[in-house]
Amino acid sequence: MRGISPPGEPGAASAERAADDLLALARDGDGEAFRGLVEPYRRELQLHCYRILGSVQDAEDLLQETLLAAWRGIGGYERRASVRTWLYRIATNRCLNALRADARRPHERAPHRTEVALPEPSHRRAEPSWLEPCPDVLLDEIADRAPGPEARYETRESVSLAFLAALQRLPPRQRAALVLRDVLGFRAAEAAHILDTTGDAVTGALKRARAALAAEPPEPGPGDAPLPRSPRERRVVDGFTRAFEAGDVDAVVALLTDDAWLTMPPLPLEYHGADTVGHFLATVALRDDRRYALVPTRANGQPAFGCYLRDPRTRILRAHGVLVLTLRGDRIAAVTRFADNTTLRVFGLPRSLRG
Repeated sequence: MRGISPPGEPGAASAERAADDLLALARDGDGEAFRGLVEPYRRELQLHCYRILGSVQDAEDLLQETLLAAWRGIGGYERRASVRTWLYRIATNRCLNALRADARRPHERAPHRTEVALPEPSHRRAEPSWLEPCPDVLLDEIADRAPGPEARYETRESVSLAFLAALQRLPPRQRAALVLRDVLGFRAAEAAHILDTTGDAVTGALKRARAALAAEPPEPGPGDAPLPRSPRERRVVDGFTRAFEAGDVDAVVALLTDDAWLTMPPLPLEYHGADTVGHFLATVALRDDRRYALVPTRANGQPAFGCYLRDPRTRILRAHGVLVLTLRGDRIAAVTRFADNTTLRVFGLPRSLRG
């Protein structure tokens, strides 16, 4: 039986009236009313842009473009869709336009150069993977509003690195269709309105996207990883921290699953298998007694670290990218290293440390 809101407690009807009031004021040029209208959707829109673009920094830029376009176009909003759907329509099309305009393609980014020749990889992707990690602080504000632990877990799964990496390999409109339908749960008609196309076109794009994702190599599933911040997760993370900071390759390898992966976006190189990853660590990352300090953080719902290389001649530790671990049970199924040191900024981490 549906309850009746007590006096003074806003129910659905009063919330809708409040939104109507904000909309009317915003159309009259009231900036505060506009902020009140769109603020509940800010973080989820930013996360939506991140899923489409694969970049936290680009997502922030596109979020600002979306809100500016919404402010300029508020007078033309006719309420044929909810405010949320209207904002998603603007954000999605801004993201697709950015991809179409080649706004963030490889030739506009500085190529990553390695200090030594890398071992032959197990697999080479056809193109670089322009993917950045997403700090959990962005996810927490959305996950905490979700109804129950299962919904919160689904939010994190939908930004896991494995899912995001596969998503970036889809054509942009297939990517958008899959996110709108399978991640956000928009109906086919709503997704068609957002993408300014037909329901049949959305269904076709979604079918092709699902088939492409199904063809990807299997990744650790939701039930395989320890709960975030649990004692079980902490034991694995602490063991990795001790082994990696000590430069103990054998101890790191002992923590890996037999089929572990090492990837380094944007490099299209992938190393598969514990022995292969161990060889990479011994000849590249931990060669010549190189030592690191790891600063714990979280990214994409997974344990992560700001990585800093010790300089034996000084007490300065230089930034060396971000490491993200994918766990399976009590072992590590994947290590992803993001080499771009500008990524540290979105985690609130410095470019150097003293130690």
